[in-house]
Amino acid sequence: RPPRSTQGVSSAASDVYKRQVSTQSTWDIRSMKEEGRKVKAEKKPKKDNNKEVTRDFTLNLHKRLHKIQFKKRGKRAVREILKFAKKQMWVKDVRMDTELNHFLWKNGIRHMPNKVRVRISKKKNQDEDAKEPFFCLVQHVDVDDFSKLRTENAKAQIKDLSIFILQILPK
Repeated sequence: RPPRSTQGVSSAASDVYKRQVSTQSTWDIRSMKEEGRKVKAEKKPKKDNNKEVTRDFTLNLHKRLHKIQFKKRGKRAVREILKFAKKQMWVKDVRMDTELNHFLWKNGIRHMPNKVRVRISKKKNQDEDAKEPFFCLVQHVDVDDFSKLRTENAKAQIKDLSIFILQILPK
């Protein structure tokens, strides 16, 4: 974009504008290209989606079920959890544990829990006839309080727990 004309503008204001234009990185890159110098863009490393991973998430079902008809809330809650797992773990084959299903449906079709803590595990598919190399298992994690819970890798949490148990037990 060419600089604006400075007619009718005080000299101090035009100096400020010229400084702003000169400090923009896009102008620097354009001028480097015009001079023939190569400009390397910084590339982000690609995610490796071919690993077995286990993470704990807190899902706010209340916002996902807002303005949903009462008789369709139960089915929608299950669908939203499976959709979330599919998006997070980059797999098409998502399976839900029966314990999580019982937790969701315990109050009936209308009254779903507002929040749910789930453990999503991405595992290798052992079935030879499987179309997908990985599948995803969604399990319920029982929690008393949802405050200050974040997304965590579950394996790291288990290792810390084993160290804690070893410290408590007498030698």
